Amino acid sequence: MNAITKKLLASIVGADAAKSEAFNIREDSLCAERASSKNIKITDRKKDGGGITVQVLSTCDGETTYVPACITHAGVDDKAYTDYIVEDGAKVTISAGCAVHTEDKGESTHKGIHLFVIGKNCEVTYKENHIGTGPGVGHYIDTDTEIILGENSHLYYETIQLKGVDNTNRFTTAKIEKKGFLELKERLLTTEKQQAYTTFKVALIGEDASVDLISRSVAKDHSFQSIVSQIDGQAKSKGHSECDSILEGNGKVSSSPIVISSCPDAMLVHEAAIGKISGEQIQKLQTLGLTEEEAENWIIQGFLK
Repeated sequence: MNAITKKLLASIVGADAAKSEAFNIREDSLCAERASSKNIKITDRKKDGGGITVQVLSTCDGETTYVPACITHAGVDDKAYTDYIVEDGAKVTISAGCAVHTEDKGESTHKGIHLFVIGKNCEVTYKENHIGTGPGVGHYIDTDTEIILGENSHLYYETIQLKGVDNTNRFTTAKIEKKGFLELKERLLTTEKQQAYTTFKVALIGEDASVDLISRSVAKDHSFQSIVSQIDGQAKSKGHSECDSILEGNGKVSSSPIVISSCPDAMLVHEAAIGKISGEQIQKLQTLGLTEEEAENWIIQGFLK
């Protein structure tokens, strides 16, 4: 690994990623380092397109694996396939994400194509952090994610993008089996002229399946965000979607919560709110000695936690 990759890793997954038992570090479209553990096997993906397969064995009981991707210079067009296969009864935390760094004004792109096949009675935590650094104005990060969540399994899925990504398209689909529970949480900040497009489509196909989908976003300056959140209740199930956004400056947000039901016993709720920081909140913090800018930053940080 080069020095830039080591610095980027500290930002997206922590500096100790390579010290864990199971990890795969991708650097400029190639594997920089890899290791498997007794309970987590990381191998080359056999399907067309290459990439890796992360197989979590049923014996895994709370282990953490790290699967970050880093781009360290301009002119890289990276497409990374990752299949996560989680066997019945496994408990695992997956720390992933991507950092794109350019030293000049060139462009680089990372596209992550993810497949999650999660068996029965599993507990899975997935955390994905995206950042862009360096003076370049072409930090592009896209994701295309498919989730199949098995019976009586719980997936906590957190996706974070708070810094430096000029354009992103994130498309996520999920199918939830009987008694499966998906918690999907997005935190998003755009500034300057950045653009972010997010689409979530969740199908509740098994009885007593459920999803809690929460998006928190802030659009500053002249940035733009589009957020589409769709829940399809195909069986007796529960679905909740909440999309809250703050505008600052000339930021713009399009928020489209959608609920579809083909079952009378599906209980689906959606909420969407777009607004600005209230003057009362800022004034209250100013009485504590903060400037207006400091007060706004405190409010935004708290909102995005």
